[in-house]
Amino acid sequence: MNGELKCHRCPKCNGYGCPDMLPGLGGVMGGVNFQANCADWKALAGTVDAGELDAVEVLPSKLRCGPVTGAVENIGFENEEDFYFPYLKNAHDADFGLCIGDGCPDEKLKFGIAAVEKIEKEAGAGAAATGTSGAPLDAAFFLKPYPQERLFERIEWIGPHARYIGIDIDSYNILTMRNLVNLERKTATQLEEFRKRAGVPFVIKGVFTDEDIELVKEVHPEVVYISNHGGRVETRKGSTADFLAAEGPKLKKYCDQIWVDGGIRTRRDIQTALYYGADQVIMARSPIRATFDEHYDEFLKELGL
Repeated sequence: MNGELKCHRCPKCNGYGCPDMLPGLGGVMGGVNFQANCADWKALAGTVDAGELDAVEVLPSKLRCGPVTGAVENIGFENEEDFYFPYLKNAHDADFGLCIGDGCPDEKLKFGIAAVEKIEKEAGAGAAATGTSGAPLDAAFFLKPYPQERLFERIEWIGPHARYIGIDIDSYNILTMRNLVNLERKTATQLEEFRKRAGVPFVIKGVFTDEDIELVKEVHPEVVYISNHGGRVETRKGSTADFLAAEGPKLKKYCDQIWVDGGIRTRRDIQTALYYGADQVIMARSPIRATFDEHYDEFLKELGL
């Protein structure tokens, strides 16, 4: 790939090699939540009988690549557009679900849409050549919490391609977008209004606090996505692993599915998340690096896929 990866390629990606590395692939608050995300899956796995975790089946259909933008400033690509197609195509070829992110300027979301369109076109051509019907992509789009009218405009952009549409509720507080755009903390009423416009299953992404749980109770989204943005937003200290274990059973009463990300690196991490009630497990830093360094096959082998 053209560019220089903003990652130290540590033998273990656990947040200690890149504290406060923003822009870049690090975290905020000294990397404390990034580090906790990684460590706590291991700690949580240690509380479960190993045989029970071994019995948890890891299927590609349970996995998704994370919603990522900022390829130049955060990842190190020479050109923003160069990231989206290989990142999403690698995930699609592995039979993972796709997550497409939003960003500033608008071209970042549009590059993601264009990559999805290209994958859809290739999949359709392949299906036609074999006389089969091409299945629609399992694509989930996550929008930043812009003012409502701007969000409604974005729904029109992504609507033809989206199986799920969500709002990244915690990203109003993301360091790399401060002073660039007008983002706002969404109310339950605003989320419900957006949900009606979306017309597909709705995801609340960034659920990580008591206040977020109250939003979920009011809105009853189809999907709750537990995330602290990979430790990249200023929020309470803690890990997504512990949050899933503690709050997952409560949240499941108010949604159909729970998705989770944050520090998931190994097959055992995935099994632990699924064991504790996650329906989908999302990974970002590992597939980003595997895409940039062009070793996706090795990444899949490490997961036992």
